[in-house]
Amino acid sequence: MGRQLAGVSITMLGCDQREIGLAEALVNLGTDLRLVGFPREGTLKRALHFDDPVEAVRGTQATIAPMSNTDEEGRIVADLGAKEPISLAEVIPKIPRYTPLLIGVAKPIIRGLATQYGLTLVEMAEIDEIAVLNSIPTAEGAIFVAMENTLITIHNSRCLVLGLGRCGSTLARNLVGLGAHVTVSSRSATDLARAVALNCEPLPLEDLHFRTDFQIIFNTIPALVLPRSYLRLLDAATVIVDIASGPGGTDFAAAEELEILAIHALSLPGKVAPKTAADILIKTIPHLLEKLLGEEHSNDYKR
Repeated sequence: MGRQLAGVSITMLGCDQREIGLAEALVNLGTDLRLVGFPREGTLKRALHFDDPVEAVRGTQATIAPMSNTDEEGRIVADLGAKEPISLAEVIPKIPRYTPLLIGVAKPIIRGLATQYGLTLVEMAEIDEIAVLNSIPTAEGAIFVAMENTLITIHNSRCLVLGLGRCGSTLARNLVGLGAHVTVSSRSATDLARAVALNCEPLPLEDLHFRTDFQIIFNTIPALVLPRSYLRLLDAATVIVDIASGPGGTDFAAAEELEILAIHALSLPGKVAPKTAADILIKTIPHLLEKLLGEEHSNDYKR
């Protein structure tokens, strides 16, 4: 794994337990690893630690930002060691042109800057191998959050899953396995057909307002699908677990005013199963870097 990475300069900016595991693996592969916001202990003592992220990316051959992404202003806030947020938006102009920049999901500001400064942007959460594997701890984490915040069992509960992508599919399957009565809502006719195959009740998203009898709602759609107009129809005991990226798909301010518990549960793999989440990155990222750096050298030759 990653045998071609020995001596390659790689910068990692900010971390949770997932990135710590990946950093340890990259150190053991002999990379010239530069870290910002990481603990200076164990295997990571062998890496170079920087306080200034701009210095860390000078001349780097690849930059890795966290799976947990940035905020809307492009700041990395989910780190264990940094004293203040790392402004990825300010760092990007200093990264060498054509360098791979890896991040969980890029906010619009990061996507725009990466294009402007000629970086190779890779959204790790969109890579099937990572996303499908990550859906397992994500689904388990979402169910765990629901169990912590309800007075009922998942078994025999009435659950709604909004969206049937990678996470939604795994979540619906697990809920059915636990004995829940699961409804899946989506705009996609294909997703609704798959819902039937999963032994779930299909519900077109445009008809959602006709159904309000759910005890637990899980949202995976990164768009406003639970607005105030729908929330006000729900029983106050309904619990919403929103795992969608960005601002989520729930009007959280309205939920609070209506005294409905709505939880925006982000970065669940790193929180509920950090070892598994780290292993997923360790399995996939070194090979991905080898491929990206090989393509970069090929492009350099063509240029």
